[in-house]
Amino acid sequence: MEEKMSESAVVEISLQPGQPRRFLKPETQTAMLFLLPSFLGFMIFMALPILASLALSFTNWQLLTTPSFVGFQNYVKLFTIDPAFYTILGNTLFFAVEYLALNIIVSLTIAVWISSLKRGKAIFRVIFFLPTFTPTIAASVVWLLIFTPDGLADSVIRWLGLGLPNFLLSSSWAMQAVVLVTLWANVGYNVVMFNAALDLVPKHYLEAAMIDGAGPWRRFWRIRLPLISPTVFFATVMTAITSLQVFDEVFAMTRGGPGSATATLGFAIYQKGFTNFQMGYASALAWVMFVMIMGLTILQFHMQRKWVHYDD
Repeated sequence: MEEKMSESAVVEISLQPGQPRRFLKPETQTAMLFLLPSFLGFMIFMALPILASLALSFTNWQLLTTPSFVGFQNYVKLFTIDPAFYTILGNTLFFAVEYLALNIIVSLTIAVWISSLKRGKAIFRVIFFLPTFTPTIAASVVWLLIFTPDGLADSVIRWLGLGLPNFLLSSSWAMQAVVLVTLWANVGYNVVMFNAALDLVPKHYLEAAMIDGAGPWRRFWRIRLPLISPTVFFATVMTAITSLQVFDEVFAMTRGGPGSATATLGFAIYQKGFTNFQMGYASALAWVMFVMIMGLTILQFHMQRKWVHYDD
């Protein structure tokens, strides 16, 4: 009886006229106060520039002149007039597909190998993760020296008698060089993630499978891979997003050449915006990339229902 009376008293007090209502708890207000600087930084340095680039994509701005509104003219030029756009788009998709497939396969293979070791796991994790600490531009310049004519790569090719052309001077092989350098520089991220996920697979699942006579290959496909599928999904999404944004390797090694064999959307945005000073056209290219990334991400999230297994 006393509890009911106290509850009604609280209700009556909270509903007294003229008393201000608190919509947020004190701890929520404190949390929002601490989050305010990060939120302001996001709005000033991320959200507003993104919206500004969207507005610029509908203008003709030569950087030193006043922007003039042209509507959808930049997008019409992209898809109907500019003959190089579809070449650039094809190069970007080709790089993304090849790099994504190689990254996931190579990193998962290395992670499984490290997980099978009895000793030295931490050392090999560090070894494969070390290239990620190197700035991409610096790594690309070093690889540029390796791939230059009569450089280390050419010497090895001649010594092995493979008869391959110089990678950076061949329109057929230049993209493979970019893929190789990007893979070397970034595969360590997924190696560490996959190895951590594999180490968390319950041992009794694997022991039960061994008792049932399942070999290493079957244990991997039937037990280990399904259990780490959320990690594989996350790595696939993030790797796909970064692959569509490739720029540093192309800029440092090939500048989109030979011809336009390695020109990607990221490099085209830089070239149009900061070389040709076509900021409106470059913004339109950036939003095409944004739509591609969003579409690919949505597709991957839709497909995860078929192959990603979350542990209940």
